[in-house]
Amino acid sequence: MNFDNNKRMNFNNSGIEFSYLIRNDIDNKYGISVNTVGTQSINPNTPYPTIEHPFGYYFNTKKGRKLNEYQFVYITNGNGELTFESSKGISISRGQLIVIFPDQWHTYRPSINSGWDEYYIGFEGEIIENLIENSFFTKGNQVLNVGLNVRLVDLFKRAIEVAKLDRKFSQQHLAGIVMHMIGLVLSESQNSQSDIENLKQIIENAKIIMNENIYKKIHPEEIANMLNIKYLKFRNVFKKHTGYAPAKYFQELKIRKAKQFLQETSYSVKEISYKLNYYSPDRFNNVFKKSTGQTPSKYRFKCRCTVSEQNI
Repeated sequence: MNFDNNKRMNFNNSGIEFSYLIRNDIDNKYGISVNTVGTQSINPNTPYPTIEHPFGYYFNTKKGRKLNEYQFVYITNGNGELTFESSKGISISRGQLIVIFPDQWHTYRPSINSGWDEYYIGFEGEIIENLIENSFFTKGNQVLNVGLNVRLVDLFKRAIEVAKLDRKFSQQHLAGIVMHMIGLVLSESQNSQSDIENLKQIIENAKIIMNENIYKKIHPEEIANMLNIKYLKFRNVFKKHTGYAPAKYFQELKIRKAKQFLQETSYSVKEISYKLNYYSPDRFNNVFKKSTGQTPSKYRFKCRCTVSEQNI
């Protein structure tokens, strides 16, 4: 994408700042050149794109658009939605970076309730084409989890400043920044994915430990220690993945087992409470009622009545 002149615009009151850039023959031979770079902060309940959005990149979010370049769009606050022709309604949240390919139809917008803060940079050239050819970036993986990364934000800010100054060989300076961005994005996204997989494995291991110790009393801190992870992190990750704090999840496993005993065996409520390592039947009754809304005896009675009705 070529422009006849360099346009530098800064809308500080709107939280919008961007630059268009031009290239000469030397720039085109360098391997990577930058067409635009900018940032904008979109408040909740604000139309998107705003009227200050760069003219060459303005689009209707319902109709979408195609670009003649690659783009990185980095979300550092808020959340929203992204759509490609092949994938609709992809949720986007802070810490994620969107990779846009040339001539690829797409649309995205922040949530009305949250708005978002975005950084973006558009670029092209032989180097990025070579990276794509060798599958460093693919259309099957265009939303990358890089986290809230101050180094990446600093690179975007540096690129904006270099574009604003518009000095000789600024394109070459920007090319170096883009290459730094690419390396950082690849590294952070791959390591983030590995971390996610490791945490998922930790959660699954914790569930196995709980299931294997359902007849015992085991504290979440003990499980975290067994899995070599700090308890606070373990608790937060476990709750995020399961919806339950570890202690609550373990309790629900016991309640589920208690229901099975009440339905399928003749064990007394007292026997069940001791089997599941509750220190007293009263404690078991209270926990069961809080979880199910009824006492163990009433639960057993209703289950047996249901079975009797089905057999009539």
